[in-house]
This record gives sequence, structure tokens and C-alpha cells, in this order.
Amino acid sequence: MAGPLENVRVLDLTTMVAGPVATMMLADQGAEVIKIESPRGDLMRNFGSINNGMAATFLSCNRNKRGLALDIKTPEGIAILKKLVATADVFVQNFRPGAIARMGLGEDVVRAIRPDVIYVSISGFGESGPYAHQRVYDPVIQALCGLADIQTDYATGQPRMVRTIVPDKTTAVTAAQAITAALFARERTGEGQHIRIAMLDTMIAYLWPEGISSLSFVGKELDPARGQMGLDLIFRTEDGYITAGALSDAEWSGMCAALDRADLLEDERFRTAASRAVHGAERREIVSAEIRKWPTREVLDRLDREEVPCAPVLTRWQLLDDEQVKANEVIEIHRDTALGEVRQPRPAARFDRTPAEIRALAPYLGGDNAAILEEIGYSETEIDRLGESGVLAGGGAPDRT
Repeated sequence: MAGPLENVRVLDLTTMVAGPVATMMLADQGAEVIKIESPRGDLMRNFGSINNGMAATFLSCNRNKRGLALDIKTPEGIAILKKLVATADVFVQNFRPGAIARMGLGEDVVRAIRPDVIYVSISGFGESGPYAHQRVYDPVIQALCGLADIQTDYATGQPRMVRTIVPDKTTAVTAAQAITAALFARERTGEGQHIRIAMLDTMIAYLWPEGISSLSFVGKELDPARGQMGLDLIFRTEDGYITAGALSDAEWSGMCAALDRADLLEDERFRTAASRAVHGAERREIVSAEIRKWPTREVLDRLDREEVPCAPVLTRWQLLDDEQVKANEVIEIHRDTALGEVRQPRPAARFDRTPAEIRALAPYLGGDNAAILEEIGYSETEIDRLGESGVLAGGGAPDRT
């Protein structure tokens, strides 16, 4: 069965994580995504564990794509890309503001070739303002958007980074959603449009509902840090770590029962949700001391019987064998002649009529050069000449048939 985005062609000129993951989500849902790289390749090809020339991080951001390695700083490279533009529904780029126009591929040029194209520009800070032309990576956005402040170590007062690239991946999800919405609008109106997505904007919107919303009422702001202090719900047990949370009165009652501390229900500090919030630090200290008395499995069983939300803190190795992860069939094993057996998480959205699926692993650099150029009219002789002149690169991938 075909995915929901079958027959949508996406030209992906993005690098690193935000853009590639966005277009990978479209590819998972059936779009044909052509990843267009410079002759040097996406920088992510060099990071993380590498197996037979394929980096695991690159693979996990670029599955289901076709690969074209093209020097778009040459007239012939631009000419090839313009021929592809004529066939494309979506054009995605994440160069610094102004760079793509200087290359001769600004929106006006692309739209003149394909008037109804969805043109997508992903940036760190937006296209104007004092930071617009600065280089940016995920930690820079974490620092600016308030996320590092939210992660502050309250014992030391030092802000901390999240140890995964949340801004990049949140921007990816935002971009993928925006592109599908723009395609839906085009079905109704026949018109394409330009989507501009800044990582900074994305993260402020993402963090706002519970992380920054105490600043919503102008003139009546509350300290946002107060609301975050109770969310670090990691508790040490006798032999490991768990998380458990009790927001409602019923959950708090259940937690007290599970920990054999019914006396806490009579404590004035903890009688209501409001008073428990005021005395959150004291409650956490008491709960931490009680949970530490129990083995992990036993305390989880007791909490679960009382319908208190809880879970073990798993290592990344352990999640592979978790019963719920297995029941959901989250992790798939794909066999590749060049890479062997490869784990990938299946697409999270499960469509019952137009399923998303992993059809192919990520391409090697220029792995589909010849096939893509043949489709737009280039002969084998011309393709060989373009390779010899450096307009095309790569193409020497291991056999994956």
C-alpha cells in the first residue's frame, strides 16, 4: 500500500538534522525525496559510529531518500537542479539567509520554474534581526530559547543543556507538519507558498505551554522557575531509578498507600493539589526517602496497583528489550548487503489505510546520480562527463542489490 504522500516529490538541499529529519518524515509517509548534497557530502556523514562508510546518525536522518551529489556552484550543476525543480512539489533549504539567492536558487527563481512549488526555508534565527546571519547549532538555540534555563541545576544555579538536540528535532517536526499543511492548501487553491521556519521561534512556541506560560499575563507575571522545580521526578530505589508522579488527589492517595505512608494524607502541607505545589520540595524529599527503601520492581508494582503513573528509568540498551517497546514493534531490523542488520525505529504515526514505512536505508553519497539524471533526459555519456568534470560526485557506493 502506498503512503499518504505518494507522488509528492521533494528536493532536499538541507544538511545536519532539522531539515533532513523533516524530509525523512515526508519520505517515510511516501514522498519521493531527493537528497541533494555538495560533492563533500552532508557533514553528518562524518559523525557517530560508522559502518562500511555509512554513519549511523546520517542514516537515521536520511532513510527512504534518493541521493544526488551535485556541485551547484557550477553552471551545469545549477542547470541540473533547475531541471529537477520543474518536477518538484517541495523545495527545502537551510542555508543561511541570503545564501541560496546568491547561488541563483532564491524563491523567485524556483517559482518561475515551478509556480505552485512549496518553498521552505529553515534557519536558526529567522531572516532578519541581529542574529540572522550568525552560524548556529542546536546548543545555541537551547541557550537562547529558555531551555537551558529550564534545565537549571537548582543545587548549583548553573543552567544545563539537554543532552539531545531538541531544537533541531522539534524544528524538524514543525517543518514536516507545515509542509503537509501547505500541500493540503495547494490541493484546495492550486497555489504554492513560502514557509519560513526559525529554530528559535519553534522552540519558544514549544516551551511556552508549561515552561514559559507564567509570563502570559502582562503585569501579572510569575517566576517561571517555580513551576519547573517539581518536574525532575527521578527517584532512586534500592537497586536503580524510577519515575513516578502524583498530580491528582487520587494519585497522591495512591502513592501514599503504595509507600505505606497513609499519614501523609493528613499532613496539611499536602491536603490539596495547590498546597502540594507550594510545598513541592518538602514532598519530593519525603517521597524520595520512602522510594529509596524499596527494590525497583516491587515499588513499581505497588505504585501501578494504586494507579500511580510510574516507570523504570531505562538505559538505551535496556529499552531494546522492554516489553512495551516490543509489544509496539517500535524497533525494526532491516537487512542491507553493505551494512548488515540495521535497527531503526518505525515511523511513529500508524496509518491504517496509507501506511508509513521504511522502504530503504539512507543513500551513499551520490548513490542515485545516474538514475536521477537519466529521468530528466541526460544520456550515459553526459552523466559520465559530468562525473569526470566534478559536477557530480560520489556514486562509488558498495553494492546494495
